[in-house]
Amino acid sequence: MNGLRAVIGIFLAVCGMLGTGPALAQAYPNRPVRVIVPFPAGQGTDVATRYIAEQLSKSLGQQFYIDNKPGAGARVGLELLAKAPPDGYTLGIGTAGTHTINPNVYPSLGYDPEQDFEPISMTGMLPLMLAANPSFAADSVGALIAAARAKPDTLNVALPALPQRIAFELLRQQAGAPLFGVPYRGSAVALPEVMSGQVPVILDSIIALKPHIESGKLKALGVTSLNATPLMPGVKSVAEQGVPGYELTSWNAMFAPKGTPAAITNLLSTEVRRILQLPQTHQRLAALGFEPVGSTPQQLSERVRSEREKWGRIVRTNHIQAE
Repeated sequence: MNGLRAVIGIFLAVCGMLGTGPALAQAYPNRPVRVIVPFPAGQGTDVATRYIAEQLSKSLGQQFYIDNKPGAGARVGLELLAKAPPDGYTLGIGTAGTHTINPNVYPSLGYDPEQDFEPISMTGMLPLMLAANPSFAADSVGALIAAARAKPDTLNVALPALPQRIAFELLRQQAGAPLFGVPYRGSAVALPEVMSGQVPVILDSIIALKPHIESGKLKALGVTSLNATPLMPGVKSVAEQGVPGYELTSWNAMFAPKGTPAAITNLLSTEVRRILQLPQTHQRLAALGFEPVGSTPQQLSERVRSEREKWGRIVRTNHIQAE
């Protein structure tokens, strides 16, 4: 009899474990969920994440609220996320910067981008773009490369931030284009010098460049995504203009602390991907310079791993350091 009771007990325990995932997902969330954004309020990633959080609040019946924790190249917010309880009630946004650049330029992060987080889903891609002063002779990436080869290291390109510097160095390598990079502290400083003609070319985010292209103060040369992006209709990618395989695109993604149950991260991934497919989401994020792109947790994990090595090779080869 005791043996039978033991067998029944084991059977019930196994059934309980098998039912934990679905039951947990059904019960979640039952209180507000904090979403850490490691950037200031009003910045593009913050605005995009607020929209996604609003949609999650509607679909899952609990408030998903933003907690801005900027500082130290986004390391402050990511460290807080890494140390949060893994219960699904603290989530956060990571980027190409936090997960692929920072590990290669900072000796100490305060978090491990591979070991401290559970991937949920990509939320958007942010291609960069080459643009030029309208008076500049080159109207394409091919013509830009030819001009650089004709007069090596004399053709200046404004680089407003670290991701732009990395994308620039990859272009130099893959295209064999001896361009000369000029670092700036932000788009607000670099753009006036390009529009005035002091520097002929700039590599920057689409959201920073698009208004000036539409006004005629700049002209588009090419985007850094592998293919043309709907964010800039009619503008070919660098890869489509004579540099096959060239791609270096920033991105945003949602993560949870390591150990968050898979039932929760899978539920969130499904919801985020559904939200990103909505026409109104495409319209809202495109206005911010984001191309909505979702992923499964596994796809996000694989992207982070491969891009950390890709960006890392460029950083190490060119001895790039944090600014």
